[in-house]
Amino acid sequence: MQKGRMKGEAQRGHQLAFGSFGIKSLQSKWITGRQIEAARIAVTRHMQRQGQVWVRIFPDKPITKKPAEVRMGKGKGNPEGFVAPVTPGRILFEIEGVPFDMAKEALRLAAQKLSVTTKFVVRRDYDYQNQNA
Repeated sequence: MQKGRMKGEAQRGHQLAFGSFGIKSLQSKWITGRQIEAARIAVTRHMQRQGQVWVRIFPDKPITKKPAEVRMGKGKGNPEGFVAPVTPGRILFEIEGVPFDMAKEALRLAAQKLSVTTKFVVRRDYDYQNQNA
């Protein structure tokens, strides 16, 4: 698979679809499968397994690498891992079923594990007054 270009903003996956809270990417970058998993674990730990978490990106792009001290040529290197190409505006994680403060902190912890700058987003029709119900 080619490296490709990551021009422009996200054409799909740019709105909250499942949860009331989410984090949105502000940069174009590759996010590795390990980063996604670390962020998911951080979110579920902080939420103490209440509520629901959706991971909206999947690392389906294989990345290859040649071994150290190998001359040019002789074909393509072996697969090293998988990445998810992310463009600005893409929703990365969504959560539901927890209070606003817990959601904001959980997604802040997740954002620290990722290599992109992110923004905390809230569903448009979210009711701040009735958040403890």
